This record gives sequence, C-alpha cells and structure tokens, in this order.
Amino acid sequence: MFGGDGFDGGPRSVIVVGAGIVGLSTAWFLQERGIEVTVVDRGGVAAGASWGNAGWVSPALTIPLNHPSVLGYGLRSLADPAAPLHVPARADVRLWSFLTRFAANCRRSSWNRAVTANLPFNAECLEAFDVLTANGVDVPTTDGPITALFTSDRHAAHLVDELRGLRDAGQDVAYRRLTRAELGEQVPLASNAVGVGISVENQRFVDPGRFTHALARAVVSRGATISPVDVVDVLPDREGVRIHPRTGTPLTADAAVIATGAWLSSLAGRWVRTPVRAGRGYSFTVPVDRPIPGPVYLPEVRVACTPYQGALRVAGTMEFRGPDEPLIPARVEAIVASAAPMFDGVRWAERTHEWVGPRPVTPDGRPLIGAVAPGVYVAGGHGMWGLAHGPVTGRLLAEHITTGKQPEALRAVDPLR
Repeated sequence: MFGGDGFDGGPRSVIVVGAGIVGLSTAWFLQERGIEVTVVDRGGVAAGASWGNAGWVSPALTIPLNHPSVLGYGLRSLADPAAPLHVPARADVRLWSFLTRFAANCRRSSWNRAVTANLPFNAECLEAFDVLTANGVDVPTTDGPITALFTSDRHAAHLVDELRGLRDAGQDVAYRRLTRAELGEQVPLASNAVGVGISVENQRFVDPGRFTHALARAVVSRGATISPVDVVDVLPDREGVRIHPRTGTPLTADAAVIATGAWLSSLAGRWVRTPVRAGRGYSFTVPVDRPIPGPVYLPEVRVACTPYQGALRVAGTMEFRGPDEPLIPARVEAIVASAAPMFDGVRWAERTHEWVGPRPVTPDGRPLIGAVAPGVYVAGGHGMWGLAHGPVTGRLLAEHITTGKQPEALRAVDPLR
C-alpha cells in the first residue's frame, strides 16, 4: 500500500488532520487496529460542524441534497433573502462554478447514484455508533422516531416520494402517517397549523457536541495526542508524509488523513477535482413549555428540531458563504419566522446558544473517502450527514489504510473520481 513501513507493509503511525466526528472516528478505528495516532486541528475538538448540528443518527433520512426538485426551489430562493437556501449576491467565481456543477447533478440519475453510494454507510451506521459507545465513548445515542410535520398532504407528498426512492434503491425505510392523537403524543408542541404528521421509525439522536468530545477523550485515553495545530500543507515524502504547520516544525508519520470538513479542498485540492464548499447551517436552543420526546422535522422550511438539555435545539438553513465568516443574525430570524407557526409553547424570544457551522458539501451529493496520493487519505464532503456517517466512515477508512485494500463501500465515494 501507499507509504508506511509496518511489518506487513501497512503504516505504524498516522496523523489525522481534523478533530471533528469524522477525523476522531478514523483515529479511534485506527487505534483499534494497533496504529499510533496523532490528531491535529487548528480549532480543537468539534470546532466545525460537529458541535451545533441537529444530532440525528438517521439512516432513513440521509437524503442527498441534489434531488431534482431542489433545482427549481433553489432558483426561486435566490429572490428570497429569508429562504432556507441562501446564496449571497457576490462575485465569487469558485462558488458559482460549484453551484453550476451542483445544478448539473440535480437530476434523478445523479440523485440515485448518491442514494446508492449511501446504502452501505446507512446499513452500518448504527452498529458503528454501538461499537464506540460499548468501548469507552460514554455518551449514548437515543432511540426514537423522527416526526415530520406538514401543513397539507400536498407538501407531505414530496417527503413520501423521497422515502419511496430510498426504499426502491434498497434502503430500509419504515414510515407511517400519524393519527391526530398519535401526533399529539409524539409532538405535544404541534400547533393547529400542522395538518399531517409522518413518523419515520427506528432512528436515533444524540447530543453531537458531547458525543464528539467523549470520542476525543476515548482517543486520548488510548494513547493519542490531540494538538492545536494549523496545518497549511500535507505532502508525501520518501519515508511517509510530512505535515507542515503554519508555524513550527513539520510533523512526520507513515500516513495522514485529511478530515477537515468544509476546509478539505484547501489541503486536498491538488489531488481532488471534486470541490467541497461550506453549506453553513445555523442552530440555537429555545426553552419549551412541555418536553418533546423526540426529533421533529419541518421539511417545508428545511428545519430540524431535537430535544436538547431539557429544551429544544432548532437547526436549519443551507447558506453558501465562506466557512470562517461570522454568524448572520438575519438567518437565525428567518429560521424562527419559518418554524414558529408549526409550534405552540416554544419561547422563541428566549433563545440561546446561537451557532453557525460549515457543513462540507460536494456538487454530486457523494462524500470523498479514500487514498489520493502515497500515504495521503481524505475523508469528508458528507454534507448534512457527517454525524450519522462519521463513525462508519472512520471504520471503513481505517480498514483501507491498514490493509491497502479498498472496501467495496468506498468505491462509489472514491475521491479521485
């Protein structure tokens, strides 16, 4: 295989660049295979999209972004500054080039290809979480359905079409329409504006920040170090790989994994032709008058809500700005305005923990996982499903790195495609 001087030809040491859910999962599963691991990240653990997301571990809802209906919706959204999809009006050649490629992939054949690529990840994602929580990651996942709310049958039909498409592709999907009484039990905060409730069964959710930090502690307890290093370059050399920090002495190892989320293209762009852009998501926490037992999805306005520390975490928006740009308060207000009519008993004005995080989006809806150069691997581009697919990504990539053989599940997400 590429690089390394282990007794079997595989690497003995790996540097993982990125301390989010994907990078730390890769580190953990590499350790499981006896590899010495070092993790570096300029911002520390869960500094990107791994902290403030909705926390869904939901294989039945890992619906690729490039559904054909998104193209028309996106064009309409350009004229509405409060729309869930937001593209700033600015002269950004790379952004518009990315969006052109994304639009070209908003067709049924490309969407089906992305759905098929997700199938092996969905099949193993819950088990991969179970492996972690059974072996030192002390934050559990919670079982439960995700309830989708709609104002009418017409709006519900779109989600049903997507779920049927997933099922036709081979995804295990169980869903049912709720009676009014069942809807009141699963979403006691639902307002009279809700006309239809669909329960997507057998899903899970987790506090993503707590889980990622618990994973980091487990990685450290197994002998790894996690250091605040701002990496500016990753290069193969004669003896493995060399990691160049912005300041200080280069780091060396037998192999390296670039798992930097929305920043992936800045380090891997010399090899990877598929660009990764930041599709920024926002979240905040609101107190509620009555506890809500499980996650709630508002597909009409692209908002996800999850029980969080006795309150409700509300997440939404797909905003194509730079990953390091500051939070835009108007985007938070837009989420509040779109979600508020669907609930009673939510104290929107008392919201806290306003957050924005850059989700790594590819134009074809498929992540980038695998080898790109001798000793250099990438793992990223999961879009909104980095949390759900982070652990299984780490397990598959660790197998690839240590054996030199590409698992079948990684063929459709080859970063050199």
